[in-house]
Formats: sequence, C-alpha cells, structure tokens
Amino acid sequence: MFTGPRSRRLTTGLAACLAGVLACLVLLTACQTEKEHSAELFVFGTIVEVKVWGASQEQSGKAFSEIQQMFQGMHRDWHAWEPGLLVQINEAFASGDGVTANPEIAEMIRQSQWVEEKSGGLFNPAIGGLVALWGFHTSDYPIIGPPPSQADIDKILAQQPSSLDIRINAVQLTSDNPFVQLDFGGIAKGYAVDLAVARLRELGIGNAIVNAGGDLRAFGRHGDRPWRVAVRKPGGGTIGTVEVRGDEALFTSGNYERFREDAEERYPHILDPRTGWPVRDVASATVITGTGTLADAAATALIVAGMNDWTTVARALGLSQVLMIDDAGRVYLTPEMANRIQFDAGVDRVVVDRAPAP
Repeated sequence: MFTGPRSRRLTTGLAACLAGVLACLVLLTACQTEKEHSAELFVFGTIVEVKVWGASQEQSGKAFSEIQQMFQGMHRDWHAWEPGLLVQINEAFASGDGVTANPEIAEMIRQSQWVEEKSGGLFNPAIGGLVALWGFHTSDYPIIGPPPSQADIDKILAQQPSSLDIRINAVQLTSDNPFVQLDFGGIAKGYAVDLAVARLRELGIGNAIVNAGGDLRAFGRHGDRPWRVAVRKPGGGTIGTVEVRGDEALFTSGNYERFREDAEERYPHILDPRTGWPVRDVASATVITGTGTLADAAATALIVAGMNDWTTVARALGLSQVLMIDDAGRVYLTPEMANRIQFDAGVDRVVVDRAPAP
C-alpha cells in the first residue's frame, strides 16, 4: 500500500499536486552550512528527506539527483494499484501465468518470504486481495462505509495466499495460487531506504540520513556528534530521541492514521493475515535494527502479533530493540531499547524481557 502507512493524511488535491511534481527535488540547504546539504521529495505518499554531511555541494547534488531517479522508478514499479510492473505481476498470478519482474522486486519478495516464514505468517505481503477488499488501495482517507462481508473475507482466506507460494528463478516469477496478490506496503519503504543508502555509499558519501516520513536509516556521523533522531508517538509528537550508532534503521509502524469507518466503528488499515480483519490493541511498533527492510517488515509483524505475542515474534526475527505502544498509550519496550532512548518527560513505560529462545 503505497500511500504510506505512516504518512500524515493528505487531502486528495494536495496529494495530486505533489504527485505531479514527483520528479522535482527541492534543494533545501545546499548552502546552509559548508558541511551539510539536504534535499526532499514526495514519494510513496510521504516526504523523503536526504541529508549528507561532509560532502561537497557537487557530490551531494549528484547523489540527490540519482536517488530522485531511483525513487521515481520504485514508485512506478512497486505501486499496488496504479499501472506499473507490480500490477502486471499480480495480473499474471491471477491468470496463472509466469511473469518477468526486475531484480529489486525479486529481492524484495525473497526478503518478504524470510520475514513471513520467521514471523509465522504475521507479515504477509501476498494479501493484497484483502487489502483491496477493505478499500485500502487508495490515497483518499478516511474511507467511509461498512466493512466488507465476512463471506468475501473468508473466500480469500480459504485460499491461503502467501509470498511463499511464489517461485523465483532470477527475475522470473510464477505462482500456482491465483489469490496471491502482492502489496509491498509493509516493506517497500524500508527496502527503498536501504537502496538509497547503498547508492550513497557507492558515491563515496560517508555520513548521511535518509528519512521517509519519520522512518529512516542513518550512517556515519553528523559532524562531531552522532545523528540524533526522534521516536514518534501515535497521533503526533515524540516520546524521545535516539542517537544512531554507526549504521542503523529506525522504523515505526502505526495503526492510527489510515482507517475505514462507519457510524459504529473505526477500522485501522493493518490487517491480520490470519483473520482478514484489522488489528486492534496496538497503536504502534518501533524497531531499531541494521536495515530498513527488516525494520519496516518487522514493525508490521509486531503490530499483528499484538501485545500478548510481540516478544515471541521479536525473538523469532532476531530483534533486541523494540518498542510497542498499546491502544491506551502505554509504552512497552525491551531492555536494549530502554537503554537507547532518551525519553521525553512523563512517558509511562514498562520494560519487558523478550520471550526465551525456543
């Protein structure tokens, strides 16, 4: 779902305007200091800001231009409902045909399969049919109207769509399950950030941060200090800050900004692949780990796991730095995460040990 599960709500008119200038990078601070340069662009339904430290203006400008082109291609190829390569792939699966992807999509599927298997299916990018059924393939929120019927949900669940149903041979994809419909909304932003970081490094940049609406990866330092980033709280604001150590990603999956509602209830956009219904008891999950891809997908899996099972899923995914906020606003976090965050005043929190290894 490429409207950005953690982006601020945009009106349809504003989103259309920003999409129309997708190709335009805005250099914000090219001359702000001799050492820092930054740029921002609108993609994946959110503002992506790239900052570099210690590079020349010429080197920074080249990096910004190349990342702009990369993100444009990603936006086109990875979109789950606008015409592009991913739509073609889903159409091929539905008709039982093989299809040619590209190396990036093939790799994203491989990484998705790993997270799906390790999380016990709590992260599952193949449930795009359910996402569409709920009306979440849209840029216009909130969605007004009743939920889909249980019968329609059960029809898809009965076919058990899974990314593990996809066979990958280089960039050739096949699936025997016509109900497999890919939606990379829970992993694409993290993978895109990782690709951008890799390109920055290839261009010789040693200090940078790529921030996609608060989900980010940073490496190196901001001059004589580490990069310092905020940990968001549901509904806006922050609960504290973290200093990045070397090269780390920090991603938050939120269950509070995008939703469907009727006269009786609000239905958040993150679906439980086991039931086909929205997750209820978690407001957000924040993960710090080495890559944006894992941090992004893991945060989604942890929300689906819920407040009772998140520690077990964190252990299965090899995560030690996790923070959960329940629907009452209380913070639960691992000891390792507690040691990293400088909390804002008044944050109510509980440190919880992860479940023991099986």
